Amino acid sequence: MQREENMSGNRGRSIFLKEVTIANFNVKVFEILLVLSLVALYFITRLYHLTSLPVFCDEAIYVRWAQVMRSEQTLRFLPLSDGKQPLFMWLVIPFLKIFSDPLYAGRITSAFFGVLTLSGLLVISLILGNKRQGLLSMLLYVIVPFGLFFDRMALADSQLSAFGLWSLVLSILLGKTGRTDVAMILGMVLGGALLTKSPGQYFLILSPVTIIATSMVLHGFRWRRIIWTAVLSGIVIIMGWGIYNILRLGPNFQMIALRNKDYLWPVSEIIKHPLDPFWPHLKDIFRYFWSYVTWPLLAVGIFGFVKMFFSAKNRRNAILLSAWAFLPILAQAGIAKVFTARYILFSFPALVYIVSFGIDNLLNLKIVTPPFRRRLVYFGVCLLFIPSIIFDWKMWKNPSFLPLPQDERRGYLEEWTSGWGIKDIADEIRNMNRADNIIVGTEGFFGTLPDGLQIYLEKVPRVTVIGVGYPVKTLPESLKDAKRFGNKVYLVVNRSRLEADQKEIGNLLRTYEKPGGDALLFFEI
Repeated sequence: MQREENMSGNRGRSIFLKEVTIANFNVKVFEILLVLSLVALYFITRLYHLTSLPVFCDEAIYVRWAQVMRSEQTLRFLPLSDGKQPLFMWLVIPFLKIFSDPLYAGRITSAFFGVLTLSGLLVISLILGNKRQGLLSMLLYVIVPFGLFFDRMALADSQLSAFGLWSLVLSILLGKTGRTDVAMILGMVLGGALLTKSPGQYFLILSPVTIIATSMVLHGFRWRRIIWTAVLSGIVIIMGWGIYNILRLGPNFQMIALRNKDYLWPVSEIIKHPLDPFWPHLKDIFRYFWSYVTWPLLAVGIFGFVKMFFSAKNRRNAILLSAWAFLPILAQAGIAKVFTARYILFSFPALVYIVSFGIDNLLNLKIVTPPFRRRLVYFGVCLLFIPSIIFDWKMWKNPSFLPLPQDERRGYLEEWTSGWGIKDIADEIRNMNRADNIIVGTEGFFGTLPDGLQIYLEKVPRVTVIGVGYPVKTLPESLKDAKRFGNKVYLVVNRSRLEADQKEIGNLLRTYEKPGGDALLFFEI
C-alpha cells in the first residue's frame, strides 16, 4: 500500500517535471504554472485599489483628452496642441467605453502595457540563456515599487517602457536571425515608441547599434552579413520614422519640437555649463533608484553588474544591458530642464535583469554546508524584498504615507498637482438636484483643475466646469455673472492658491486636507 502511495506521489511529481517544447525552448510544466502565477500576481498588484491614489495633474489632462477625442473624431490629434504624442490617449479610448470610472480606464491602460514589460523580461532572459533569471526578473518587476507605482498611473511612461524593452528584445533577435519579418515588427515597435513620447528616439538610435553589434559578435566580421544587417537596420529606421510621421496628418505637428524646447537645454547652452544640470540630475537618478527600486535591491543590482561584467561569459550582456539602461538616462540628465522619476522609467526593465542576475548569483553562493547555505541565503534574499513590500502595501492601503522622494511627494501627494477630494466633489455635484444649471469654477485652466473635475462630470447634464485662473484673489466676475443669471454656482480651489478672504468667496461646504498641509476647498457662491 505504501509502495502504491509512493508510486502515485512520484507520478504526480513527474507531471510537474515533465518537459514541453515552446518556441524551441524546453520548459517544465511547473515553470509554465509559475509564469502564469506571476502574471496573475501582477494583475492583483496592479488592479487592487487601483484608484487609491488621487488623480495627478498629467493624468487628468490625458484622460480628458481621451474623452474629447472619443466624442469628436475631428480632434483625434488634440494632444499635438500641447506638443504631446497621442498614442496613449488613443489607447485609453476603448477602455472609456468599458469602465465608468475614467481614471480607472486610464490607469488600466498602463497596467496592460506593464504586462508587455513583464513578458519581455521573460523573453529576453530566454534569449540570453537563463530561464531562472527570467522568473526572477518577472518576480522583481511584480514587486519592486518602480514598476508598481507607474503601472498604476494613467501616464504614457509605462507604455514607453514596454516599447523600449521590446525594442531591445527584437534588436537582439534581428541581430541573431537576420530575418526581414523581425525587422518589420521592430520597426512597428519603434514607431509605437515614437508615437508615445519623444524619448523613443533613444531606442531608434540604440536599436541599429545593437543589431549590428549582435550580428558581429555571433556571426563574426563577415562583410556580406554586415551589409545585410545594415540594410535591415535601415528598414527598421525607415518604418519607425514613417509610422511617427503619421502625426503630420493632424494639425500642430510642429508643436512637438517647440514644446521639447521647454523641457530640454539647447546644445549652445549645454556647452557653456556641461556639468549643470548633468551633475544635479545624476544625484536625482540615484535618489529615484534608491526610493523606487529600494536600497537593498539597488545594492544587489550593483553586485550583479560587477559579477556580470567580470564574467567572460556574461560581459557582453553586461555592456548591452547597461547601454540600454544608462546611456539614455545619462543623456537625459545632461540636457533636461525638468527631471522626474517617470522620465527614467524606460531604463528600469534592463536594470531589473541586472538585479535578477545578482540575486541568481546570491542563490548560488556556497556557505559551509548545503542545507545551511540554502536556509541562510533564501532567508537573506527574502529580506531584500521587505522595503518593496512595505511600499506596495502603503500604495494599496494608504498612499499618503508612501516613502517617495520629497519632490515626488509634492507632485503626486501634497500640492496642487495632486487631486485629493476631486472625485468626492464630483460625486456630490452629480447627486445634486439639477433643476437649475450648475456652474463650477476652478482655479487654473488646464491640469488637475479643471480637467480632473471634468473627467468625472463629462456626461452629467446641466453642469458646466470652467477655469477662472490662479491665484484666486477675489471672486471672479464670470462666477458673479453666472450667479446673477440664477445658476447655482460653486468654486473649487486649493488653499495655497486662494488669496481672497474665504468669507468673501461664499459658503465653505467641504475641506479636503492633503498631506503636507494644503487642502482642496469647495465653496458655494
